[in-house]
Amino acid sequence: MTPYETTEPTELPDRPKTGLSQGIKSLIVLGVLGSVSAIAGLVMAGRSTVPFEQTADAAVPLPLAARLVNALDVEDAVPLQHVEGRLERNETLTGLLMRLGAAPGDAGAALHTLTGSDVLDSRRLRPGKTEAEAYFDNGVLTAVSVRADTDRSLLITRNAQNGWSATPLYAKLTPGYKRVEAEIETSIYAAALALGAEDQQVVDFASAFAYDIDFQREIYPGDRFEILFETFYDERGNPVRNGEVLYAALNGKALKRGFYHFTPSDDDVADYYDENGESATKFLMKTPINGARISSGFGKRKHPISGYTKLHKGTDFAAPTGTPVYAAGNGTVERASRYGGYGNYIKIKHSGGYQTAYAHLSRYAKGIKAGKKVKQGDVIGYVGSTGASTGPHLHYEVYVKGEPVNVMSLKLPNGRKLTLEPAMLAEFMAYKAQVDALRANPDGSLLTASLVSAPSETGPSPTP
Repeated sequence: MTPYETTEPTELPDRPKTGLSQGIKSLIVLGVLGSVSAIAGLVMAGRSTVPFEQTADAAVPLPLAARLVNALDVEDAVPLQHVEGRLERNETLTGLLMRLGAAPGDAGAALHTLTGSDVLDSRRLRPGKTEAEAYFDNGVLTAVSVRADTDRSLLITRNAQNGWSATPLYAKLTPGYKRVEAEIETSIYAAALALGAEDQQVVDFASAFAYDIDFQREIYPGDRFEILFETFYDERGNPVRNGEVLYAALNGKALKRGFYHFTPSDDDVADYYDENGESATKFLMKTPINGARISSGFGKRKHPISGYTKLHKGTDFAAPTGTPVYAAGNGTVERASRYGGYGNYIKIKHSGGYQTAYAHLSRYAKGIKAGKKVKQGDVIGYVGSTGASTGPHLHYEVYVKGEPVNVMSLKLPNGRKLTLEPAMLAEFMAYKAQVDALRANPDGSLLTASLVSAPSETGPSPTP
């Protein structure tokens, strides 16, 4: 059995040949492309950085219909019965086709063409989301259209020999940009989704501010946010999917700052930069764990187990056992082993005389050992309660030239500063001007602009 729950096609009973003529196939393709607005185009392969070019042309192939249809076919075509539906919970594609009226043998034979191919990932099939259309000729299944993704559909057709073949269909997308801005009442997530953003845009927004603010403790009702992101439209002007965040801003009690997502041409490493060209990325992360609360801060305290008052050299983050712990910065693992009351312990050496330590881990991530080089954000271990611990938490320490410091009040070095690189700063400022022009569009409506890889001498402006 395949992931689509199909079986090897059985010998079909004799029946009149119902293979599609070129004309009928053309009508089906036209119907698929014209009646289901959610069928989108190719995902834009890669993207450039600066600046914007006044064109909406996307590098996508022509729709299949443009290659199949001719006037004689359309004139001779016979109308087909057309039924459509959505995948239900605990239902397979085979079951869906049978519910739409297909005979079990026909449904299985049609979907068997997908076995062993990569044209459809069964893991992306979603109840209520995945759509299918069935076409019948005198009650006999003749073709099937399955919306595989938001940007692609599959056409499965029967030939004159009662065999089946699958063809992916693409439609051209128009790139545009959307701006959302609102006051925060409950959460940025809820407000952004209500205005048309998606999960990924909220994640990208949070990434831009990850070094500057604690979203659990430093966001207040009345704070405002802004997100400018890519979006793509089908031939009817319907938004199909969203893309990369170009600008993110927060105007709140704890922080007022905006960041532009920019990729310098000299190293092609994307990062978020403020209006002055300073990277949002910090040398070290203050909180190398997600979704945790501070249960104990840096400073003198009475130890919960020994009862002695002494310096608590780090910050404790309470979190469930198994929560991933990240490397706070680029460096080399100095130690990854049991270490007295620290339990399972990792220490990382960073440049500039900085070291970070992580204690009470339940286990280490695969490959983590002394001498291993890690990058900021790599998973190095998992929260636990080993050693002298009263419950699952991460004990996180930062040392500067061998002395423990309070990371929460430490002024950490920033990442790249384009102000020190005139050529890259000029490139960034040209890009910033174009993004600001998009932000100034009063309703954030579709702007037909796309990015090119190198700046022009005049720095073209987008046209609404």
